[in-house]
Amino acid sequence: MTFQAVLFDLDGVITDTAEYHYRAWKKLAEEIGISIDRKFNETLKGVSREDSLKRILAHGGKTVGDEEFAALAKRKNDNYVEMIAAITPADVYPGILPLLDELKAAGKKIALASASKNGPFLLECMGLTAYFGAIADPAAVAQSKPAPDIFLAAAEGVHTPIGQCLGIEDASAGIQAIKSAGALPVGVGKAEDLGSDIALVPDTAKLTLAYLEKVWANARG
Repeated sequence: MTFQAVLFDLDGVITDTAEYHYRAWKKLAEEIGISIDRKFNETLKGVSREDSLKRILAHGGKTVGDEEFAALAKRKNDNYVEMIAAITPADVYPGILPLLDELKAAGKKIALASASKNGPFLLECMGLTAYFGAIADPAAVAQSKPAPDIFLAAAEGVHTPIGQCLGIEDASAGIQAIKSAGALPVGVGKAEDLGSDIALVPDTAKLTLAYLEKVWANARG
């Protein structure tokens, strides 16, 4: 039996919003007297807005009250949303649209398992909303990646047992989340970043239905 659903991460898999996240976090950090660089930003990939802010505050040795914390998280998101408003269908990563078409034609279910609360907005900007049977709400899950919650919620959203799902990720925290959930991970990136024990493609252009079916058959065979 082959897989029934594919659970997609968004940032770094469907499009590249990582640079916008970095700029928005760096701007906020500088405003509160904390310096972050691109290396530190790698630790925020796949992590929720609130957990990212906690890491930045800890990095800078700062503590804030609940009200200020909420205000800082909102300020970062306002900056980020302003930046990503210019995203269009042209920003969809190579191979993703053909893959979505193939999955839909084959009757596979498709869900979004992103830590980004802006997932619905981004899918709309890229003209991809109609492909997704469910968009897991990161605000409704108890824990963010590397916990499995968002992938479990995505599978539930398309009414598919997690053991019949593939998860596609580009971040270490996301790969851990897929494994913990009980889905089969496919990584976009390098073994030194994501692990050598999973199926890997160097970029999204290599993601096809035939490739995913081969990965599934090899893992389950």
